[in-house]
Amino acid sequence: MLRQIVSLLFILLLSLPAHAGHTLVLIHGYLDDGSTWRQSGIVSAFSAAGWQEAGHLERNLYTVTLPSEAPLAAQAQWLDFYLRQLQKRHPKNSLILVGHSAGGVVARLVMVVSGIPVQGLITIASPHLGTDKAEWGSMLSNSPFSWFAPFFGLDTLNRSKGLYWDLVREHPASLLFWLNRQSHPSAFYASIVRVDGDKWVPAYSQDMNDVPALRGLAMTVTSEGTHSLQVADGPVLISLLDKLLLSHKNAK
Repeated sequence: MLRQIVSLLFILLLSLPAHAGHTLVLIHGYLDDGSTWRQSGIVSAFSAAGWQEAGHLERNLYTVTLPSEAPLAAQAQWLDFYLRQLQKRHPKNSLILVGHSAGGVVARLVMVVSGIPVQGLITIASPHLGTDKAEWGSMLSNSPFSWFAPFFGLDTLNRSKGLYWDLVREHPASLLFWLNRQSHPSAFYASIVRVDGDKWVPAYSQDMNDVPALRGLAMTVTSEGTHSLQVADGPVLISLLDKLLLSHKNAK
């Protein structure tokens, strides 16, 4: 009888909704997946700072895997669904998004079009104003070279055709041009900008302060290194999250 009572209490505890806290979602970039955040050592840094994966604590951490070769709108639909499921699991929690590279643009697109309340967005080396490398990819994917790409193990070139077009340097007919001029929700915005060594996205494109709709509203932190995630990003992210949580606390 005692064992049954204990089992029942355990089930009831598991079914209780999480108390109010924060849910942090890490969004990977092009040709990566959710495991990239672990391989880079960033998840370990978050864990040491009190963020627990898939927990019911005050600080919950999740990674998401999106179809990274798909156009931005398709990736945003996946992320929208994922965030709504997390809202159901942690209905009292505020959402915080961290996006690397194209993942940062996907996160910002969701914030603008979905209506899902997000407390803050931090991006790392994200092409908010586009990149000429996407133009090269778009040109190649629309050239005869694309016919032979699968024979060289480069079929990602064809699968990424729509994404490349989405990430070209903004112009009046581009998705980025439209997105960058939409009203953005009130939130904490911060950009980690690679000032040297990033061969894929120029520094000016990584800074959300250069986005017309966010000019003067984002915090900018410069960082050394290549375009990829690196272990040194962990402490920088944790420092920015501390600022975000402090500003949230002071706003109450």
